[in-house]
Amino acid sequence: MAGSELDIEELAARLEQAFVTNEPITPLSESAGLAEVADAYRVQSAWSALRVGNGDRVVGRKIGLTSKAMREAAGIHEPDFGRMWASRHLPVERGRAELPAATFIQPRIEGEIAFLMGRDLTGPGITVADVLAATDAIAPSFEVVDSRIIRRKFSLVDTISDNASYGAFCVGPWAAGLRDVDLRTLGMLVTCDAEPVVEGIGAASLGHPAAAVAWLANTLADFGVPLAAGDIVLSGSLGAAIPVAAGDVFVMELHGTPPLTLRFS
Repeated sequence: MAGSELDIEELAARLEQAFVTNEPITPLSESAGLAEVADAYRVQSAWSALRVGNGDRVVGRKIGLTSKAMREAAGIHEPDFGRMWASRHLPVERGRAELPAATFIQPRIEGEIAFLMGRDLTGPGITVADVLAATDAIAPSFEVVDSRIIRRKFSLVDTISDNASYGAFCVGPWAAGLRDVDLRTLGMLVTCDAEPVVEGIGAASLGHPAAAVAWLANTLADFGVPLAAGDIVLSGSLGAAIPVAAGDVFVMELHGTPPLTLRFS
């Protein structure tokens, strides 16, 4: 179905309804004929505008599909991105955050590296060095990924329209010194109820977490917008996404930083 025949606002309203009610919907690729990546980002933009109109706020961007193995398994050649909303930015006190598992439909958790942008980055041509020069600080982070779409098979357009499966996120203490660390070799360990569940390194995200941020800045240029100063950017998972259940307590240890704990009540 051509983009001109799609009711973009109506599709955004479906996703908003699913977000509010926690009742997943049929993939838009099936129910509405959504087929083009450009149209999927139009739906995502319309949904985000709807949330902002209802009082929410965009606080940054998330990058998905940064793992080469995951892209190859899905037959996809590049990552995707979504907006992060303030309503799902979890407060962290003394290294701990908490939220109800029932907030989500089918949640999973990922350990990531977060960037705090100190100035605008406008592509094309942004490099790793440009990203690091424009970054104020770096921190460990947890992203909760969730889907408002009934999962029958993986579809890029469904994931993009669903805001790149954004669920929620929290960030540990920001550290300017991490800009000087080789992020490719930065090790991560995630435990669940004190048992190791994921190990990873920075290179798992497009070879370098800052390379993922550069990809985002260059991709946003196609939409005529910069990666803005003040944005928080989650640069992609450093390991597998782990299913979440009520009562789970996850701890992320990123080498050289204090542990970050997220409990699902």
